[in-house]
Amino acid sequence: MAPPLIQLKDIALTFGGAPLLAGVELAVSEGERVCLIGRNGSGKSTLLKIVAGLVEPDSGTRFVQPGATVRYLPQEPDFSGCATTLAYVEAGLNPGDDHYQAQYLLEQLGLTGNEDPQSLSGGEARRTALARVLAPSPDILLLDEPTNHLDLTTIEWLEGELASRKSALVLISHDRSFLSNLSRATVWLDRGETRRIEKGFGAFEEWRDDVLAEEELDQHKLDRKIVMEEHWLRYGVSGRRKRNVKRLGNLHALRDQRRNYRGSAGKANLAAAEAEQSGKLVVEAKRISKSFGERKIVDDFSIRIARGDRIGVVGPNGAGKTTLVNILTGAEPPDSGSIRLGANIEMATLDQHRESLDPKTTLADALTGGRGDSIMVGGTPKHVIGYMKDFLFQQEQARTPLEVLSGGERGRLMLARALAKPSNLLVLDEPTNDLDLETLDVLEEMLGDYDGTVILISHDRDFLDRVVTSVIAPDGNGKWIEYAGGYSDMLAQRGADLKEKAVKTVAPPRDSAKTASAAPAPASKRKLTFNDQHALETLPAKIAKLQQDIAEYQKRLGDPDLYHKDRKAFDAVSAATASAQAELQDAEDKWLALEMLREEIENDA
Repeated sequence: MAPPLIQLKDIALTFGGAPLLAGVELAVSEGERVCLIGRNGSGKSTLLKIVAGLVEPDSGTRFVQPGATVRYLPQEPDFSGCATTLAYVEAGLNPGDDHYQAQYLLEQLGLTGNEDPQSLSGGEARRTALARVLAPSPDILLLDEPTNHLDLTTIEWLEGELASRKSALVLISHDRSFLSNLSRATVWLDRGETRRIEKGFGAFEEWRDDVLAEEELDQHKLDRKIVMEEHWLRYGVSGRRKRNVKRLGNLHALRDQRRNYRGSAGKANLAAAEAEQSGKLVVEAKRISKSFGERKIVDDFSIRIARGDRIGVVGPNGAGKTTLVNILTGAEPPDSGSIRLGANIEMATLDQHRESLDPKTTLADALTGGRGDSIMVGGTPKHVIGYMKDFLFQQEQARTPLEVLSGGERGRLMLARALAKPSNLLVLDEPTNDLDLETLDVLEEMLGDYDGTVILISHDRDFLDRVVTSVIAPDGNGKWIEYAGGYSDMLAQRGADLKEKAVKTVAPPRDSAKTASAAPAPASKRKLTFNDQHALETLPAKIAKLQQDIAEYQKRLGDPDLYHKDRKAFDAVSAATASAQAELQDAEDKWLALEMLREEIENDA
């Protein structure tokens, strides 16, 4: 194995309380591609700053190969002292570096170089910071959430750019597809320690589950051994005093080992507060259009969204995704065409503008609105501390100001606020931003179990494949097309990726990335989505239950005296029968369609 370009040994760091890092080891050799995985708050970003030499640990050593160049991408770049984006990128170059690379990369990322860094959007700031770390072609690239605020077009360009470079990579990201496509080794930061496997992220989750299962078994064995020793202490036959004292000492050591064990962090308990069921039709849009000046955002678009649909909206920044969703949900009127919302719609929304929250507000007040210590969840009061714990916040964080929360913690806070409101229509704008992988898993499960309808905007390809039943994508000049299935299914049906179609979109150059050098993403095979698989597993039981209910209703209606004895009961049973029969028909139709799709996919395999 090649000698490491950079190496950390026995790194320890404590910010009060339990150690954040304890005996951490990390080595990166030439050309290695390492992903750094861990829960929100586990210390990933801090560890990357130690690798970059920006944070001094309490103990341990950091070695960098003499002459090796290191570049670090922070989550929040500092643009102070730079008049333009080009000046910021050029400030990161070494003497002798090619200054043309700075301008070239900015243009590839959809920027001119003349922008004022203080007025950049989140996506523009991230693209500028990427140009700065890529321009010198360093030996080691340390990237902290490089895909945050980027659209799919730019993410795929960045993926191709990094894959073509010889630099060693250390990546922190919540984007599964990005990690799977780039990483060749995985370092798991868990409870202050690091574990490593020489495989990419694709192998991580199975390996992690095996490690945790083995750890749980070890703790179970330890607990049993303690019980046996305690039983001996109470009831065992006395032997030589010296031997008994030694055994008692062993028992104390076992108890200390158990007491000092830091179990894995709990699992988030995400659940949307559901309102009464909406009507079968949720949204019907007929030939809607919207323009801003000469620029067409939506042009002659029609869609019918039914109860239970999960709609994903994708496209480059500036394509009009948020505007389209606002029109579909009635928040913004179209210039022409019609929008019809179904009956009994209760909508909950999650927008991506987390900065709208007062940074001085405490976590508890942000959830309760500053009114007492309870929050209404689905119309029922719940103590704010208990609700915080559902979203993996600690009790002591209740009075923590929002300005000190990590990006992932702010993301969980926004989810907690949105999911507390009773709803049968969830509208989510970039719900996966900054969430750790475990919370993403729970969010996917929650959306799969949600009985209502979901409309979401996301740049996370894997999340879209797992969650949505159809994808709306731009086709240029305000045209939008709906595709059945997830993101991979959309690419397969489209015959071209978003980059090729995005060329047609009329947008300001600062809002869309230039993509001439990016390679098209490969089309994936068709597959059942998470929701399809869940429906195939649960629909047979639902159908059987409905059939049983209908038989009971018909048995009651068979009583010839029911109509005369209790007219209200007769009417109620008749209505329940009709409703159950309609629901049974829908369930059987859906199951049959999914079963045919499953057989078709298996035959194509």
